[in-house]
Amino acid sequence: MTQPPEIEIAGRKVGPAHEPFVICELSGNHNGSLDRALAMIDAAAETGCDAIKIQTYTADTITMDVDRPEFRIHGGLWDGRSLHELYQEAQTPYEWHPALFARAAQRGVILFSSPFDETAVDLLAGLGAPAYKIASFEAVDLPLIRYAAAKGKPLIISTGMANMAEIEAARDAALQAGAAGVVLLHCVSSYPASFEDANVRTVADMAERFGCPIGLSDHTPGSAASVAAIALGACVIEKHFTLARADGGPDAAFSLEPDEFRALTADCKNAWRALGRAHYDLLGSEKANRQFRRSLYVAADVKAGEPLSRANVRSIRPGDGLPPGELDKVLGRPAARDLKRGEPLDWGMVG
Repeated sequence: MTQPPEIEIAGRKVGPAHEPFVICELSGNHNGSLDRALAMIDAAAETGCDAIKIQTYTADTITMDVDRPEFRIHGGLWDGRSLHELYQEAQTPYEWHPALFARAAQRGVILFSSPFDETAVDLLAGLGAPAYKIASFEAVDLPLIRYAAAKGKPLIISTGMANMAEIEAARDAALQAGAAGVVLLHCVSSYPASFEDANVRTVADMAERFGCPIGLSDHTPGSAASVAAIALGACVIEKHFTLARADGGPDAAFSLEPDEFRALTADCKNAWRALGRAHYDLLGSEKANRQFRRSLYVAADVKAGEPLSRANVRSIRPGDGLPPGELDKVLGRPAARDLKRGEPLDWGMVG
């Protein structure tokens, strides 16, 4: 199942023919403070990002408070913590959502969220969310995808851990249930992800296989992977954000600070502009410098009838003389008149 190569989110066209859509992911880096969450929206809006994303769940809607080994995290940033404990800390309370949407509207930036169950979808729909993001861990939850898609908004689906069949099933479920388009994000569900695991060439492959806009949910350090993804055709970049990594937070270790996110946004958009098109025509910006290309010049005074040689003809800048490729045709032929050092050579000067 395919769709047009672009979608629209809150009036903003998203697709390969348009400037990259950069999403600033706040996640749980508000550290349990509404004031900090609002400050993050203010700071994010100043980075030039196109949208800000939050996450909508409670610890009890995303997991259960159960003391069993499989409910505990082993390894990584959150080693030893229970899922319920982690999500209790990281959740963005439902009662904050109206204030967050209002602040984003005041700042003129798009805000949407990742819902993790039907109550979250309903809350976001009531607040006029212009799109829904399906997280990698929920990409296999087809009932959730269908429920969100039925709201008639675009879905952005991260594909970390999903195989090709699961990605195709998620895309098809969304489109069949009424989503106004789907964007698939290549994602490595490792926090942080290494450059060696990033495999951003997958972006171009996904564009060929799945027939919809493709992007990158980037958990690597810095902006290199995101810029590489733009070069390979990504039209959406999602990256985590924090006011300061030193302040801590569930995702702080792999989040960008405001100045870094501003640079990421600029780098991605400039990378897209730099892609341009494949062509070999003289650009208007090059015309003024064309005169400084190399050409053949008289390098020493030459008497009429004296043969032209490498001692008295050279290829130099600027470009007012014969093309350098004509040198072999000129050498050994007599000067048609007296030639002065510094004159551009033309055929009228060659006997």
